[in-house]
Amino acid sequence: MQKIGILGGGQLGRMLLQAAANYPVETFVLENDDQCPSAHLCHHFVKGDIRNFDDVYNFGKGLDAITIEIESVNDEALDKLEQEGVRVYPRPSALRTIKNKILQKEFYKEASIPTSSFVVTQNLAELRANANFLPAVHKVGVGGYDGRGVQLLNTAADIEKGFDAPAVLEKMVTIHREISQIIAVNDKGETALYPPVDMIVDPRLNLLDYQLAPAEMTDRVLWKVEAISLAVVKGLKSPGIFAVELFVDKQGDVFVNETAPRVHNSGHHTIEANYSSQFDMLWRVMLQYPLGNTDHILPAAIVNLVGAEGFTGEAKYEGLDEVLKMENVFVHLYGKKQTKPGRKMGHVTIVSKERQDLTYKANRIKNILKVVS
Repeated sequence: MQKIGILGGGQLGRMLLQAAANYPVETFVLENDDQCPSAHLCHHFVKGDIRNFDDVYNFGKGLDAITIEIESVNDEALDKLEQEGVRVYPRPSALRTIKNKILQKEFYKEASIPTSSFVVTQNLAELRANANFLPAVHKVGVGGYDGRGVQLLNTAADIEKGFDAPAVLEKMVTIHREISQIIAVNDKGETALYPPVDMIVDPRLNLLDYQLAPAEMTDRVLWKVEAISLAVVKGLKSPGIFAVELFVDKQGDVFVNETAPRVHNSGHHTIEANYSSQFDMLWRVMLQYPLGNTDHILPAAIVNLVGAEGFTGEAKYEGLDEVLKMENVFVHLYGKKQTKPGRKMGHVTIVSKERQDLTYKANRIKNILKVVS
């Protein structure tokens, strides 16, 4: 019976804990909100700040292994824990590279990984001095999450929307498709690749709206996606689960957008649609078991369920009964009591042999199911 801790108690931790029931593991969660989605599913809940050195170190020092469900954790404490023999997934060195958007882009450049050209800006004055680089995307170096900390700058008139803080200014790519490739890496460096997925992003909220899996693409583009994603993961030199988000342009060229060093929204369909889900796979990695089978059982779609505009307060779900009556549809509610516009409150997975059925049901669910207050 191994003792494994999770830093953060949101929905990713919740789904990770649901998969833990299949394994001989004693689970621990560190989070400052004792009503968080993960609180009642772990064996031991510890109230504390995942960004605080002492809280993270004291939480982790008696554990066999520790993982994250959000990047904004204290990596200095993870360094010390790793030095003292706790297995850390991902390694603190990889986490440090990924959690800072500037370091992440510089890592891609140094490793010759295709990514959009970029300029580092330390403040608004430096951003103004690079007006000739537009159209571009301005991403704050540290602290951005789920579409926050990102601004699209099309013309010089948009520059004041940028960040007066260290940030990366990325040349805008003409995107034909957005793809996510999830890869598992074990302590031996062995890898398992999930079939890539098509991501349809909500341009207003700048987060995943719905997705289709597996992505439909030519073999040539698939080989590029897999090869580039593997280069990212191998360059990070860390075991764990990684979601590499990529852009494909109309010429079939592939560019890395960002990488997440953890389980990811674009892999939620794997719970029902793949033999080993991304959550099951992370337990296999952390418990040092053989990697699981990433093959699809059936094609799938995910619809993200987010708080509706104009509603803040105790969450209510309109249309839930109607969606639950649909065939091959699986509703996941995250147990968050309070809703607000754009907050992730759940997701719905659809499985079907027919891609047309997936898109039809995904659009129907988007119109029927609303989170209000």
